[in-house]
Amino acid sequence: MGRTSSAPATCEVVWSRILNSMVTRLGICLALAVGLYGQSVPRIEDIRGKAVLLFTPHPDDDAFCCGGTLARLVQQGNTVRVVIYTNDDKGSYDPEMTSERLARIRKAEEEEGNRVIGIPKENLIWLGHHDGMLEYVDSRRLVEQATEVIRRYRPDIVMTVDPGADSVRWHKSDHRMAAMNTLDAIRAAEWHLYFPNHKLQLGLEPWRVPAYLFFYVLEKDANLYVDIEPVLEKKLEAGLAHVSQFEPGVHKYSPTWTPADKSKARAELEGMILRRNGRHVEAFRWATDFNQF
Repeated sequence: MGRTSSAPATCEVVWSRILNSMVTRLGICLALAVGLYGQSVPRIEDIRGKAVLLFTPHPDDDAFCCGGTLARLVQQGNTVRVVIYTNDDKGSYDPEMTSERLARIRKAEEEEGNRVIGIPKENLIWLGHHDGMLEYVDSRRLVEQATEVIRRYRPDIVMTVDPGADSVRWHKSDHRMAAMNTLDAIRAAEWHLYFPNHKLQLGLEPWRVPAYLFFYVLEKDANLYVDIEPVLEKKLEAGLAHVSQFEPGVHKYSPTWTPADKSKARAELEGMILRRNGRHVEAFRWATDFNQF
């Protein structure tokens, strides 16, 4: 009887301790969250002289998501580099298009779009994977690639796809992989025991990324809006450099626009841009302890 009657009491004690521990941890997490989001976020307009590294799933995502913000960062004396995970060699309905030709077209379009923004082609880093195939690349290899880039360029800010956005959860596998792989690389880059060959063979030291900024965010999650009205024309021109991604180029590629087709594409691109208080803006989510930045 003694053993039988003590069992429930013992269970009650155990579960009580577990519950108390969970409540305590939840309270700590809530306190940290309130502390983080309660402080003012850095303003893009105030960021100068920094190294910015943007990881994009495809050529064009950087222009479409944040071409205006990148233009402002460049104008303010920041060094911006763009890391492109894939060569985007699949996105065409043109029956005469080949993957090899499309990859060359997409590379040229990306270089031209970034030239407009102010980023030279020497600052574009191509990881060289096939469009739509990123999730099938060896995961260790992919993390090591991104980690090496972070350690090599030692960025003050890393920009990448928001891992919580709809475009990550269901839209594009390359977006999911770019988001998650970049975060894994940020973590690995800090610790010397991850990929020690980087130091032994390449002379690259570990690097702790001070700040990271997510794009393609859900509006409910955005905690930063950048006014791009002063550089709107640069953003639109950079986006329109990607001729192959608009009609009629998607179905029958031509490197040039008719005036009517270009006007239609411009209207489509401008319609994708958020507006707040009558101004064109780009939305982001800082995911950083700002006091460390």
